[in-house]
Formats: sequence, structure tokens, C-alpha cells
Amino acid sequence: MSVFDLTGHRALVTGGAQGLGEGMARALATAGASVVIADLQTDTAATVAASLGDGHGAVHLDVTDEDSWTAAIDGARTQLGGLDIVVNNAGVEISELMTEISVAAIRAQLDVNVLGTALGIKHGLRAMRPGGAAGQGGVIINVASVAATIAFPGIGIYSATKSAIDRMTRVAAMEAGKLGYGVRVNCVYPGLVPTEMGTGLATDMAELGLFGSAEEAVETVVSLTPSGRLGEVRDIADAVTFLASDAARFVNGVGLPVDGGMGM
Repeated sequence: MSVFDLTGHRALVTGGAQGLGEGMARALATAGASVVIADLQTDTAATVAASLGDGHGAVHLDVTDEDSWTAAIDGARTQLGGLDIVVNNAGVEISELMTEISVAAIRAQLDVNVLGTALGIKHGLRAMRPGGAAGQGGVIINVASVAATIAFPGIGIYSATKSAIDRMTRVAAMEAGKLGYGVRVNCVYPGLVPTEMGTGLATDMAELGLFGSAEEAVETVVSLTPSGRLGEVRDIADAVTFLASDAARFVNGVGLPVDGGMGM
């Protein structure tokens, strides 16, 4: 059996109704895992889950709400018969110059990216640790960003929230190890991927006057990337599948760059 085979594993992916999250859900399912897509877009999440085939499901989740997390974890565990993979992918990005940052935009990004991920770690650990509702150990994978490792203009608050995800990942891994939870905690740093969010970011850069056009912003990102291209959804999804699999059994508390070398 391949060490990348996830047959028998049960995963919850936040923000899995579209973009990177959908790609991650599909990659995990292709590797054999049963997947529940947790998203605010309940109908879209259910449609994506149905497209994965039998044995998958969807739950409503507002990552900023504790009660919603409790219900989503319980729903995923019930639908799948257990839970041993949690992917904290849901996130928002609001582009602003530091001289123009708004309290509302700061709070929105902190709520979804930091609070949402923190609650995902909390409830993932509580479910998978000994004595938890699932209780068989497992893996938590958080989604940070190359923005946590470079100084790219226009995304100061977003960058700060993704740096916070890196720190929380490492602390959670240490605590889980010290307390014998049997749960590995890692994160990935995706580079720019032309999803709806990634394309919107390039447009924002032009509108903020940081680049002459969205195309110029993209060209700059490519020029800073040794691999010479933007990322693809499958690049990030495959890295998440690796971290979820037994191939990464001794990988714990790390941030894995999946950015073509941009953040090195």
C-alpha cells in the first residue's frame, strides 16, 4: 500500500466549496479519504461533496463561531464515522495600503484567518485526542501563505494573520506532543494561485497604484518565483495530501512552502 494512500481516513476541509479548499478536498478524496466540506456556502458545499461520489458530505460552518465549530465537528464525525484530518483552509484577504487600513477590514481578516484557524485547531485537537469524540489521533493542516514570509505591498494585515497561523501551528504541535494527543499539526505556505482570490489580489494591486496593471502585478510575482510560474491548485492540494498521509508521519510543527521558491 502506498504511504500516500488515505483509504479509511476521514477529513474535514473548511472553505472547501471553491478555490484552493475545493482542490484540497478533491485531492484528499482521490487519495482515498472520505471528506466533509465545511463552508458557509452550504448548497455549493453539498454540490461539491456530491461530485466527489459516495461517502462524502457537507456541513455548514462559520469558522468565527464556536457553536458552529462544535456542530460541524459533530456533523462530520457522524457522517464519516470518525475524524482524523482537519484542514483549516478558510480565509479572507482585503488589500489596503498601511496608510489606509480600516478597522472593519482588520477585524474581518483577524476573525476569519486567526480566530477561525485557532478554533479549528482547538476543536480538531479536542475531537482527535484520547477521550475525544473521535479519539484516534490524526492530523491538522493549516493554510498560511507566502505572504507570511515576504514583504509584499498592499497586504500588511493579511500577511500578519498568515504569520499568526504559522506561530499557532508550531505551538499547537508542541502542546499536542507534550500532552500525548497523537495529532500532528503542520501548515502550508501557498504562493499566488489564480483562483478568484488570487486574481482579485492582482487587480487590487493595480487599483491601489502599486503596479501599472493586474498583469504587471502577476508578472512581478512570477519574476520573484524561481520556478517561473504561478502556482496551480493541484500544487497546493498535493502538498496538503502529503502532510495528511503516512509519508509525512515524522513531519510535525512545520510550515511547508509551496510557492515555487518565492519566499526563500
